[in-house]
Amino acid sequence: MARQIFQLRITLLDVSPAIWRRVAVPGGYTLDRLHRVIQYAMGWQDYHLHSFEIENAQFGIPDPEGELDLRDELDVRLDAVAGKDSRFSYVYDFGDWWDHEIAVEALYLAEPDERYPLCMEGERACPPEDVGGAHGYAEFLDALKDPGHPEHGAMLEWIGRHFDSEFFDPDRASVLLRRLV
Repeated sequence: MARQIFQLRITLLDVSPAIWRRVAVPGGYTLDRLHRVIQYAMGWQDYHLHSFEIENAQFGIPDPEGELDLRDELDVRLDAVAGKDSRFSYVYDFGDWWDHEIAVEALYLAEPDERYPLCMEGERACPPEDVGGAHGYAEFLDALKDPGHPEHGAMLEWIGRHFDSEFFDPDRASVLLRRLV
């Protein structure tokens, strides 16, 4: 029997211009696996906590101290909580509060010769971890672009590598996603 594939558009909110990815994932994936797909596709490093909000229910890693009321994401399959045209939220890093909208664009049967999950396309680089949320990211970009900016040198040193905010390679993201198979 052929697997059902969910085509998802993942959009990072509160950042302009938009940072987004289009991925294809099996509907049988648990939300835990979907979390890992989002991490690899977006470019996050999975350093922080996360949660999904679907139909007013919160899903994530259960909090042993009981401070967060999260249903266990390991127990929930994507195809059990979402369908065509569904939209739900994924938040990564409760400090920086990276809010993502996940939109189910299409459902289709898996292509026999295709490997899933797959990153089909997207735009722009993911913000660096711990940059300070959307506001901090905007300040980071301003400092990088202007050699005369008082924080230019500090930001170059902090990032420690070349950073091109416009660059995204969906093929590289797909290679990373193969680790989930």
